[in-house]
Amino acid sequence: MTPPGNSTALVSPVQSRTRDTLTAQVLRELSARIESGVLKPGDRLPAERELMAEFNVSRTVVREAIASLRSSGRIDTQQGRGAFVLPAPAPWSRMLDATDLAKIDDVLQMMDFRIAIESEAASLAAQRHTARQLAEIRHALRELDGRIGATDTGPSLDYRFHLAIIRATGNPYYINLFTQLSPLLLIPPARVDLLAHDERARRRYLDGIQQEHSQMVDAIARRDAEAARAAMRLHLTHSRERLRATLERSSSTRAAPRTTACV
Repeated sequence: MTPPGNSTALVSPVQSRTRDTLTAQVLRELSARIESGVLKPGDRLPAERELMAEFNVSRTVVREAIASLRSSGRIDTQQGRGAFVLPAPAPWSRMLDATDLAKIDDVLQMMDFRIAIESEAASLAAQRHTARQLAEIRHALRELDGRIGATDTGPSLDYRFHLAIIRATGNPYYINLFTQLSPLLLIPPARVDLLAHDERARRRYLDGIQQEHSQMVDAIARRDAEAARAAMRLHLTHSRERLRATLERSSSTRAAPRTTACV
């Protein structure tokens, strides 16, 4: 681990910058250390109290900065151990272009990839999750419950739910791969609002998806690795077929797809 004392001379105090919020300033400084190699993959970030003292900010500011790093895939947090720097994104991941998913086949191929990766991740999550990680998965599930009655079907909530399961594997390679592909790629941009004009049918559709999500969470909670793998595979296979039917129908009618449905 790189001693915190070696890095402080490379950055200026956050208080000297007045145009940004304190969170943005702390985030910038920590990001700079990661980008420059002062903090390398596998290094543990300084503890919250150390960062609070170094930057002269509150615990809330530090936690918000850490949360931003985590959501961008730069670090992973482990209960009782701290936050660790993840490897830089692989060059090939930057070569993926969202426009590659414009064709039906490309969207479905991405779903094939997700089935392979996420089914095994669910199995690992069932075996390895901590109490805190399970709580995060359940929190994401509750957020999805709340979106069913809303107008916005919330693809970003769906992504956060799947990311919570990925994080529960405890494997930085899964986490890094998933976050670097990003919600844009993992939840294809060719999403279609299937039932925009039929609220009752739309609610049944979302209830069905949420039931699949709940089955995954139940299997993970009881540490049933095989059931978790099967539940994730079933959910994503259904998602693939939902996308196939929708995109083929959209293609045949040449209708412009809406961008609000989840898989």
